[in-house]
Amino acid sequence: MELMQVDTFLWTTLGAFLTLCTFSFLYKDNPFYKFAEHAVVGVSAGYFAIILWHTGLQPKLFNQLRDGDWFFLWLNASGAHYIIPAILGIMMWTRFSQKLSWVSRWPIAMYMGIAAGLAVPQEMKARVIEQMYSAMYNTLGWGSFFGTGFYDSTSGLSQIIIFIGTLSALFYFFFSKEHTGFFKGVSRFGLWILMIGFGASFGYTVMGRISLFVQRIQFLGDWTRVVWDDRAGALYMLFWVLTFGIFAVMAIYEIVSFARRKQATS
Repeated sequence: MELMQVDTFLWTTLGAFLTLCTFSFLYKDNPFYKFAEHAVVGVSAGYFAIILWHTGLQPKLFNQLRDGDWFFLWLNASGAHYIIPAILGIMMWTRFSQKLSWVSRWPIAMYMGIAAGLAVPQEMKARVIEQMYSAMYNTLGWGSFFGTGFYDSTSGLSQIIIFIGTLSALFYFFFSKEHTGFFKGVSRFGLWILMIGFGASFGYTVMGRISLFVQRIQFLGDWTRVVWDDRAGALYMLFWVLTFGIFAVMAIYEIVSFARRKQATS
């Protein structure tokens, strides 16, 4: 069999091992899954710390104060005002002290206030104002309302359905009037529109997770092809039969054990 380079083999095999360790949670919680989970959390934390250093502290703090002097606490630097956020960041570390933990409330409060002040207008514009503008003007193409594009899938009838669906969904959340008669019918149609939207969103989320699962399965298949030559088809099939066979046996065992426990308690 033609083997690959040793370093690539080790890293690829480690990735396959961690993938199988993660899949082992389908059976039940076990030490292999815990090892993979802790490894992912630890590596992610270390990676984030390095990224924060190279994209945050170094360019936005130290590079701004590098023309200053330590003996003057960088007050003679061209960007001396960057000392203020540095001090606020240091104050956050007092959170780990029982006596000085109250000091961390000041930078946290300032950070939350600034973040809210920046995020709320952006969220209102992106999620409310733009959506309202699109629903009232762009979505409903008045030029194709009764024109030749009425039966076009991108204008006309489809835009009318979107417009009516939006209004009906808004009617459902109008509680100042009792939902009776025509108002009840419109609000019920709005409920159906909401359920369709939630279902589509949930389906999209599930398909995203399924795509990640398929990607991992393809990675395992590529790993077996890379480790061994493609001519070793029997060994390739043996690996997959053993892998899925082990998971199938564990799943059946867990189902039988659960049935026995339930029968014993009833």
